[in-house]
Amino acid sequence: MMPGNAQGNGAQPRNPLEPFQRQFQALLDKSTPHIPERWFAWTTIFFIYLLRVYFLEGFYIVTYALGIYNLNLLLGFLTPLHVELQQDDEPTLPSKSDEEFRPFVRRLPEFKFWYASIRSITVGFIATFFSAFDVPVFWPILLLYWFILFSVTMKRQIQHMIKYRYIPFSLGKKKYGKGGGGGGKSNK
Repeated sequence: MMPGNAQGNGAQPRNPLEPFQRQFQALLDKSTPHIPERWFAWTTIFFIYLLRVYFLEGFYIVTYALGIYNLNLLLGFLTPLHVELQQDDEPTLPSKSDEEFRPFVRRLPEFKFWYASIRSITVGFIATFFSAFDVPVFWPILLLYWFILFSVTMKRQIQHMIKYRYIPFSLGKKKYGKGGGGGGKSNK
């Protein structure tokens, strides 16, 4: 038996948090297809955070940082992953590949967007328990600055969408007619 190794087979010691991490990951995996329920949970947690900030009458810097971070996440969610779209300054010759259909692949998938946002709200909520993060500031200035930043950023994003002709949202496949498929033939 080797010194410092209880098992004697050279394996690394087991992480004591591993069962909890596996359970948490299983919970995340189970929640993946339940999009409306996840966003309802996000709304609830965000509303609880806003109530805490409102009743404490402080932590506006934390809330501002939370807003900036979530705005950045939103931009990642709305932006396509295509490398060609990142080269805005270089002129290129038109080609047939410019006209072919490409599915919209997000830079930040919806689940990762939701999960990162939930984590940020949780960190912000925990930060409200420490007075070191309660920096006195005139909050209307921060709110005004955030709205200006949001509007300028969204204007740029919309211009980018128009320039490259993409829509980041879809409502699924188009449905034609009243029947359940079959190409219009009846199964009698």
